[in-house]
Amino acid sequence: MKAVIFDLDDTLFDHTTSATTAIRTWVPTLGATFSDDLITRWFEIERVQYDRWLTGQTSYQGQRRGRLRDFLPMLSLPVPQADDELDELFTGYLDRYRASWSAFDDARPALEVARGNGWRIGVLTNGSTAQQNNKLAAIGLADLVDVVCTTETLGCSKPAPEVYMKTCEALGVEPADVLMIGDNLELDVLGARAAGLTAEHLDRAAGITLAQLVRSTG
Repeated sequence: MKAVIFDLDDTLFDHTTSATTAIRTWVPTLGATFSDDLITRWFEIERVQYDRWLTGQTSYQGQRRGRLRDFLPMLSLPVPQADDELDELFTGYLDRYRASWSAFDDARPALEVARGNGWRIGVLTNGSTAQQNNKLAAIGLADLVDVVCTTETLGCSKPAPEVYMKTCEALGVEPADVLMIGDNLELDVLGARAAGLTAEHLDRAAGITLAQLVRSTG
């Protein structure tokens, strides 16, 4: 191997915990009662609206507004009609989300192992360029990453074959010499393998760590 590409959200960066913390602390400020069911519903809405952005049905800001339009009725709250009101309301969630950003404990050790192997390091994420780079900086991993490729920079998203190919090209390596690691079996593993990369599934529920996956392939 000459390079490794990591997914970001829920691979290096603990998106689920950050978003859960944000919802738990944000909902009461809206005058609504928090319940654990709201966490499940928020992630369901996030997935639907985010997919609408990835497929070009809405803008990045539009998917945020869409989340609020779907979520606020669950709190028995009125939905603002004006976009700027929705944007201001979303800021309450976003500020709390950003305040809880953190890397998984095994993230930096895995990147350091990869660097010790002499590998180039990339991040490939179905996300917004500005936010994803801000995450890497905030969680202290940006200094170990050579290339960050996003849906916005590539013009397409995982699992389209060209996203993996373009990321390999940005790293200056052939797909056959690249390991891809991520938590999503379809997007990070099967898609990458179809494009000619080696790929490993990060299954944290099974006790697998990032460092183990990097060492086992190094």
